[in-house]
Amino acid sequence: MKDIPAIRLRAMEPEDLDMLYSLENDASLWHLGMTNEPYSRYVLHDYISQSSSDIYIDKQVRMMVENERGETVGMVDLTNFNPKNLRAEVGIVIVANERQKGYGQATLVALHRYALSTLHLHQVYAVVPSDHTSCLRLFQTCGYRQTALLPTWLYDGHDYHDAVLMQHLL
Repeated sequence: MKDIPAIRLRAMEPEDLDMLYSLENDASLWHLGMTNEPYSRYVLHDYISQSSSDIYIDKQVRMMVENERGETVGMVDLTNFNPKNLRAEVGIVIVANERQKGYGQATLVALHRYALSTLHLHQVYAVVPSDHTSCLRLFQTCGYRQTALLPTWLYDGHDYHDAVLMQHLL
């Protein structure tokens, strides 16, 4: 792997509300995940305050990504946690003006380390739109392999799109 920037994963703080609000309400990202409606500040404030940051309690964990200057450049989460099979789904978003700088790769490397050494997960996976080449390349660079094509898996409000299941054994 090429040199990647130094990052730090940290728990969400109340100060992250504006960034969380901005990312969760960015309609251009909705086709990549499960969201298809905006979230209020109130709901997101409650989400931050009620999150235990314990994957066994919440069945998910979300962390903010900070660069070497302490600036928040994105967030990453593990959702759909399955404690029996020790696996979880990865979701990652880097803010638009910080993309293509290596933060995605650095985030996945740090997340893998955390998932293995702290959470003791066996595998992580991602569901990626089949035409999202930069995202597919990121996951492949970080050791994920395509294990399934999911026809008409994602709906963007107008059309259905294929997705790819990407898996990484830790």
